[in-house]
Amino acid sequence: MPKCCCCNLRKVYSKQEKEELLDKIISIEKDMFVKVNDGYGKEACQSQLKTFYAMRYMSFTVLSGETLQSYYEDLRFALQEQRNLVWEKYARMDNLIPVINENCLIPKIVEIETEWMETLHKRFPHAIQNGPQFANYERSELETYSDQTLELYYRDVLTAKQWQINLAEERYKILYKNMGFNSLEEVEAKAVGK
Repeated sequence: MPKCCCCNLRKVYSKQEKEELLDKIISIEKDMFVKVNDGYGKEACQSQLKTFYAMRYMSFTVLSGETLQSYYEDLRFALQEQRNLVWEKYARMDNLIPVINENCLIPKIVEIETEWMETLHKRFPHAIQNGPQFANYERSELETYSDQTLELYYRDVLTAKQWQINLAEERYKILYKNMGFNSLEEVEAKAVGK
């Protein structure tokens, strides 16, 4: 995939710039998502595009502007090549197509993200679901990213780890805040009370 490699300077993205990138990314992904055949069992989800938006927003919002910009370029390139990255992700999850990207950063990212999810699930077992499918989902999605996006994503993950920030926790805080909850503790208490 063609990528700009003209400089190593890190661009600082404003909150508005990140929000605009998120909207562009999720808009393209949504269009890809609705084109995924029912053979992958996504028909019910396709009718819930607000949920799709919320889940994708939560996934991406913790990433740096540079990572988001790179992934946006991946999506634009995929459109030019008439590829549907969402279909490819689901096909990889079901092992229907061969590995798309064997970048050595993928298992490293999956390992860290899986540890974060396990830690979060232990603290909030009723509010945060976890299972073996998480690693498969994560790996399958990361395979659709370009090498440059993977490098930037890995940098984001390592930076968070260095600062002892659990990005999975940050994602769920954002998701539940957007649903009207004040904290994960509140979500857990409500889930236990059911």
